[in-house]
Amino acid sequence: MATKAELACVYSALILVDDDIAVTGEKISTILKAANVDVEPYWPGLFAKALEGVNVRDLITNIGSGVGAAPAAGAPAAASAAAPAAEAAKEEKKEEEPEESDDDMGFGLFD
Repeated sequence: MATKAELACVYSALILVDDDIAVTGEKISTILKAANVDVEPYWPGLFAKALEGVNVRDLITNIGSGVGAAPAAGAPAAASAAAPAAEAAKEEKKEEEPEESDDDMGFGLFD
C-alpha cells in the first residue's frame, strides 16, 4: 500500500510532467511545500532519481498498448481493417480439436 508521502511525490511528479517541467527533487519539494504536505526529506530526491531518463508522458499514454488492449477511440479505420483478421483467428480456434476431458483418461470422479 502506498503511503501519503509516496502518493504526494507521485502527484507532484505528474504535475511537473503535465506542465513540461523537468522532474527534480527540488521542484517536487516546492510543490509539496505549496500543498502543505510534510514528507521525509529523502522522498523527493528518491522519486526524481527514479524518473531520471524516463519519459513519463509516454509511459502514461502507452499503458494500454499491451497485448489484448482495446483499440484507441480515434482509430476506427485500423479497427475495421483488423476485423477480418480477428474473425479468421476466431475461426481457427473453433476448428481446433477439443482437449480430452479427465473422464477420458480414467481420472473422472464417478468411475
